[in-house]
Amino acid sequence: MRTASTSISRSRAAVTAVALLALATGCGTGTDEPEKPATPSSHPTQDSSISAEVGERFTLTVKENASTREHWYLGDPAPDASVVRSRGHKSESDSGDEPVPGAGSSLTFTFEATGKGSTEIVLTHCTFATTCEGDGSGTASPTRAATPSASATPSEPERVTYTVTVS
Repeated sequence: MRTASTSISRSRAAVTAVALLALATGCGTGTDEPEKPATPSSHPTQDSSISAEVGERFTLTVKENASTREHWYLGDPAPDASVVRSRGHKSESDSGDEPVPGAGSSLTFTFEATGKGSTEIVLTHCTFATTCEGDGSGTASPTRAATPSASATPSEPERVTYTVTVS
């Protein structure tokens, strides 16, 4: 009888080992291609030429301050959606978790490369002295404001254009 219980114990150990091996090897993608990073790649604002692979997410981060009427918007024309799509934006206060009146913030636009090709992303920078209006949300392009009758002449908003090539 001892041989029967030893045989059952060995069988259970073998089944357990096979199950653990299956779990350990079953965690891959199942393809020979490397996995895409979960965190989007970040590009500095002065980097006007961006290269990406299909499926890759990347971000553009700019500084803004609502208390000084400084805002950034995804401008027109919108990027070619067959090449790059906007995946939203997120604003984080420069003062951390505790809001501080007058503190600036970092606005991060996230994009995903959707297909091979080339397109442009335009960000419009509106300030107190420019001729654009918006709600400060970063979601819609600003509209041109009527020229005020005061002696100060507002300037055109800054437009920053990024060329994105997806391979």
